[in-house]
Amino acid sequence: MSSGQQARAQAAAITPSGQPSEEVRPPADRLLALFDGRRLSPGQRRIAQYLIDHLTEAAFLSITELAERVGVSQPSVTRFASSLGFSGYPALRDVLQPIALSAVARVPDTREQIRRNELQAAVDAEIENLENVRRLLADTNQVLDIGRELAASVPLTVLGLRISVSLAEYFAYAARRIHPDVRLVTRGGSVAFDALLQSRAAGGTWVLAFAMPRHAKETLSAIRAARSTGLRVVLITDPTLGPLVDEADVALTAATGSRLVFDSYAAPGMLSAALLQAMADADPERTQARLEDYEQVADQHGFFL
Repeated sequence: MSSGQQARAQAAAITPSGQPSEEVRPPADRLLALFDGRRLSPGQRRIAQYLIDHLTEAAFLSITELAERVGVSQPSVTRFASSLGFSGYPALRDVLQPIALSAVARVPDTREQIRRNELQAAVDAEIENLENVRRLLADTNQVLDIGRELAASVPLTVLGLRISVSLAEYFAYAARRIHPDVRLVTRGGSVAFDALLQSRAAGGTWVLAFAMPRHAKETLSAIRAARSTGLRVVLITDPTLGPLVDEADVALTAATGSRLVFDSYAAPGMLSAALLQAMADADPERTQARLEDYEQVADQHGFFL
């Protein structure tokens, strides 16, 4: 178990209580929610990362000071604020400052208050993660376009390494019912490269990759390998900014639940289900025919109770 997980194990220990916890959304989560679902340029991601790393100080900087600290131009900061939906940097700063102040003030009186009902707090955090996915899906055009691209890629490669294996396996299992050739890659290194090369040679055009924290270096290597073969990459990942997003052709973000010892994946799972629906909608006749064939075979062989 990593040191981070050890700390979370202690913080998340379940303590019985007669009263439900009135959890306040953590400042870090409120800050990350501003970036969730946004397509940021590399320079804009640098600004976002600086705000994440230096929130209590950065929220009170002028636009000139922030630009100098990050190493970007003042217009870049203005465009960054606009990309988040604000009229300009002053409007963004007005939102950042209360978050920064709450981060300074957020010191619980006792350890018992922290632990009052961590299970309910974890569920509350997942509900917020799902709300962010809901906002991401408000405009269905992007997910429908991606669904059409994945449905048309024959074969379609689904990649997930280490902790992301379970998400990749779920997606591949369901996708095989509506897609004629789905290839699952759950091992990195030369095994992944060979599979990607074979997929491209067979006519594949897209890879769907899952990357949940902690992000594995071999996932980055596999995505780069896919791009080198001519495959394009759709990445489902958490909102953490980093090189994985830079390498993908399309990045869809869904936060993991991180309040307990081990992460939970309600939001990435919901995003995966939405993408499967978009694939099914892309070719409804093929979808219906394949589902009917599957049900007939399942009934004949008695697969289910």
